[in-house]
Amino acid sequence: MLRNDWPEFERFAQAYVTACYPGVIKAWHYHKKQCDHFVCVSGMARTVLCDLRDHSTTRGTVNVFHLGYLNPVLLKIPPLVYHGFAAEGSGTALIVNFPTELYDYDQPDEYRLPYNDPAIPYSWEAVHR
Repeated sequence: MLRNDWPEFERFAQAYVTACYPGVIKAWHYHKKQCDHFVCVSGMARTVLCDLRDHSTTRGTVNVFHLGYLNPVLLKIPPLVYHGFAAEGSGTALIVNFPTELYDYDQPDEYRLPYNDPAIPYSWEAVHR
């Protein structure tokens, strides 16, 4: 999933797995200090990033990634970039994360917005085609 000789690797702090059940939206949040490294190890996860950094050349850009058994990739999420995910299909999505910082129970490095906040130009509604 991640090697210390890959360019995406910075440092190891911890690893954990999080589950997302069908119909659940886990969004939005960002970190000031850490990078996240997501790998979906079971199911499929629609993972969305939105760059609202003030001086970024990609400010306002939304990127959608489909992680999981149909697309087994590592997704690196930089600090200050909002992100969230939802399970795709009828199965639970399991995401392993390798953040670059340890979780600080006293001062968590997590800053949140509601999943439907108008500051982020993205709708989590199902796409019908």
